[in-house]
Amino acid sequence: MRPMNPPITQWAGRSVWLIGASSGIGLATAHALHAAGARVVVSARQGELLAAFVQAHAGAHAFALDVTDAHAMRHVAEQVQALQGLDVVVYCAGYYKSVRATAYSLPEMLQHQAVNYTGALHMLDAVLPSLLQQGQGHLSLISSVAGYRGLPQSLAYGPTKAALIHLAEALYMDLASQGIGVSVVNPGFVATPLTAQNSFEMPALISPAQAADAMLQGWARGLFEIHFPKRFTRWLKLLRVLPYRWYFAIVHRATGL
Repeated sequence: MRPMNPPITQWAGRSVWLIGASSGIGLATAHALHAAGARVVVSARQGELLAAFVQAHAGAHAFALDVTDAHAMRHVAEQVQALQGLDVVVYCAGYYKSVRATAYSLPEMLQHQAVNYTGALHMLDAVLPSLLQQGQGHLSLISSVAGYRGLPQSLAYGPTKAALIHLAEALYMDLASQGIGVSVVNPGFVATPLTAQNSFEMPALISPAQAADAMLQGWARGLFEIHFPKRFTRWLKLLRVLPYRWYFAIVHRATGL
């Protein structure tokens, strides 16, 4: 089957900017890309964690960044481009708190939107002009299977991830003809500081390193959607096509919520 994106199999010398890479999937992916020979730049709010990454990875660079600040995003993007150009941009920033409608919190809803979705819009504003001008590059958005359909305790998180999936689809339609690859990454449960908040048993839980490996494999195959682990995500894909009456009943039976 023909790849949907130009496959990325050689990382040596390729410039990669990972936004939200101080922990979890972002940090593990930064490790993997550096090991593969990429010129890695990491950004996140926690400067001390970024400094530790740079110290342990020769040639890597870091810029502290709050993704909710559009001006800061543009400023850091300019610095990254001046430093080493831009080949691949990975938006890994994420925020998660369990929210249900019975304990609705507008501040929590808006914080999820600001980090998970609006931050990605800030990134696009900062890098799209340069990518379009150079006529090549790749954008990857880290979403989640939580964006497939509505889930209990995901009133704030799920809709932002659904928005990222929709955004990636629209971006692909606009940018494929311009030579720019677009991918969306939809992980299942990954052992990160965010999922550590969950009080329930997480099926098919994998490590951040396993998630990073799956992402590199997906980019090498030129995939648009990279989802993992397949033993879990394939079931969720099946649930996407069920009528609402069946879907709600199955989720209620599985979660008790």
